[in-house]
Amino acid sequence: MITIWHNPRCSKSRQTLALVEASGKPYTVRKYLEDAPTLAELEQAKAALNLSALQMLRPTEALFKELGLNRSDDEATLLAAAAAHPALIERPIVLSKGRAIIGRPPEAVAALL
Repeated sequence: MITIWHNPRCSKSRQTLALVEASGKPYTVRKYLEDAPTLAELEQAKAALNLSALQMLRPTEALFKELGLNRSDDEATLLAAAAAHPALIERPIVLSKGRAIIGRPPEAVAALL
C-alpha cells in the first residue's frame, strides 16, 4: 500500500497526489499536519528515504528559525522538532514497501509507482 504524507495547500503535494491517483494503485492519504507522524514514524521514513533528518525538513521555514533550530543540529534534535511541529516536514513524502521518496519534483514518485 502506498501512503502519501500530504498537505492539501501545497501545489507540489497536490501534483504528487494526482500522480499517485493516476497510477491506479491502492493508496492512503495522511494529512500529516492534522495527523502528525510520531518520532518512530519519522525515524522509519528517514531510513526509507535514506536521507539525513535535515534533508527531510524545511529549514527555510520561519518556524525552523523561530524554534532556534540550526542546520548543524543533530539528527535526534531535528526529528524531535519535526514530531512536535509537523509543518517542518518536507512535503510530500510518499512511502511504499519500506521505501520512500519526497515528491519534489512530483515526478520523482514514479520510482515507487
